[in-house]
Amino acid sequence: MTEEHTTGAAPSAEESQADSPGDHSGESLTAVNGSAGAKAAAGRAVKVLVVDDSATIRRSAETMLKSAGFEVITAENGFEALSKVARHNPQLIFVDIMMPRLDGYQTCAIIKNNEQYRSTPVIMLTSKDGLFDQARGRVVGSDLYLTKPFTKEELLGAVQQHAAS
Repeated sequence: MTEEHTTGAAPSAEESQADSPGDHSGESLTAVNGSAGAKAAAGRAVKVLVVDDSATIRRSAETMLKSAGFEVITAENGFEALSKVARHNPQLIFVDIMMPRLDGYQTCAIIKNNEQYRSTPVIMLTSKDGLFDQARGRVVGSDLYLTKPFTKEELLGAVQQHAAS
C-alpha cells in the first residue's frame, strides 16, 4: 500500500486516520507554501493525484508539485487511483500508462466514463512516445500526454495548462 501524502508538516494523528473508511477529516488540507498558480478559485491549493507504479516517479512528481505549492496525493496502481479519485476529488490526475492489473488507459477510461469526474483533466505519463500510444490515450479521454523522464517545467506547464480547465 502506498503512503498518501499532502503538503505541509508530518501528518497529525487526525490526518493519519483520514484514510480509515468513513473518516474524511484530512481531505481539506491545503498547501502551506502555495503560489498563486497553485491556488484554485476558492483560495485552496490545487489537488493533484499522481498515479505510477514506480516509487521514484511518484516521489519526483510529488516533490516537484509540492515545491510549487500544489497538494499532492499519490497512488501506485489504477485500483488505488480510482479509490483516491472518489475520496479526494482531485482537480488534475497524472496517470502512468504501463501499470500492472489496471493500466493507465483503463484507469483513464473509467474516470472519464464517470459523469462526476468526466471534466477532470487526465494527463498520461509514459516512456512510450509513439503516435499510436498518444492516439489511444486520446480515445480513452486523456487531455495530454507527457513523456518520461519529464522536467519540472514540463510537469508544472501541464498543470498550469489543465488545472484551470
